[in-house]
Amino acid sequence: MAERLPQAQWVARSDLAGVIAALGEGNARFVGGAVRDTLLGIQVKDVDVATPLSPNEVIERLGAAQIRTVPTGIEHGTVTTVLPEGPVEITTLRRDVSTDGRRATVAFSKDWREDAARRDFTINALYADPSTLEISDFFGGLDDLAARRVRFIGDARQRIREDHLRILRYFRFQARFGSQPPDEDSENACRELAATLKGLSRERIGMEMLNLLALPDPAPTVARMAELGVMAEVLPEADPQALTALIAQESGQGHPPDPLRRLAAMLPADPALAGQVASRFRLSGAQKKRLVTAADREERPDDPRALAYRLGRAGALDRLLIAGADASPLAGWDIPQLPLKGGEIVARGVAAGPDVARILQAVEARWIAEQFPGRERVEAILDEELAR
Repeated sequence: MAERLPQAQWVARSDLAGVIAALGEGNARFVGGAVRDTLLGIQVKDVDVATPLSPNEVIERLGAAQIRTVPTGIEHGTVTTVLPEGPVEITTLRRDVSTDGRRATVAFSKDWREDAARRDFTINALYADPSTLEISDFFGGLDDLAARRVRFIGDARQRIREDHLRILRYFRFQARFGSQPPDEDSENACRELAATLKGLSRERIGMEMLNLLALPDPAPTVARMAELGVMAEVLPEADPQALTALIAQESGQGHPPDPLRRLAAMLPADPALAGQVASRFRLSGAQKKRLVTAADREERPDDPRALAYRLGRAGALDRLLIAGADASPLAGWDIPQLPLKGGEIVARGVAAGPDVARILQAVEARWIAEQFPGRERVEAILDEELAR
């Protein structure tokens, strides 16, 4: 008897039922992560639908049902529906015509198995009929899912040659779903073809690395990537042991995974190098600043609250956790503002200019050292500074 998809909240969405009805009987199956995660009992974030209908047919049928669509990836067959309970991507069945390791030229298909064959891993090539919830499994994905085995569909090397990013996706999925020992053929293929990652944009690599580092405990996987020579191709500066140490601190001190902090931990304490990595991965200006700030660290960080006042909460947490220092003084603490303005110093008879800035800085330094006392103490400190 064929396995069926368990009932889940997303399956019962009324807006999704309207989409399925508009496409017509036999013209839609749920596919990919929604099916996989439901079988694993994991909360589903995104719903994808596969269909033998062409993108134009999808747009016409949904338009007739007054369902708004956006042609988000129409050249590759993808149309996104705009629904009250969240968007759903609908993609026409495809087969690859040509690939160069970075992008594929596709042709539309009517064959479900042909569409499954071009996907990356067996656990991502599971389809579910919306009406019966019966699962179509062409390549042993159900068995692999039960065994927590991440395995390429067909020839692993061919799958990687079609899209080099699949090497990094393999390790991300291994970190998220995989068991030990990993699939030997998949690992060997990743090791043999690791150098092909050089052909990818650094931005795509950076995004995939941050997705990996956002998982609960990617440290064993990152260490294995280093052993196989994959890390040397994407982040040769990385120290996997530093990641292990940081994750222990995050867990022990009750802080959620932070991919940017984890990336910072793996890099040496070298602000210039951190800036180069941020540029290489096309990180945002704010992300780059945070990486550089984390890299400009000392072996023994400053007082946590003084650090947070200077660097902001995120910068202070990065420094403290990477150093293995206690970050608990920041819990529930709001970073204060110095209750003194330069104009108040001028009002006390000091000429506007460098003297005001010098006195303000002196008061601020003592205020920080005294753990941010209130206005009354700040005025007393100001009196003392003015009397000098």
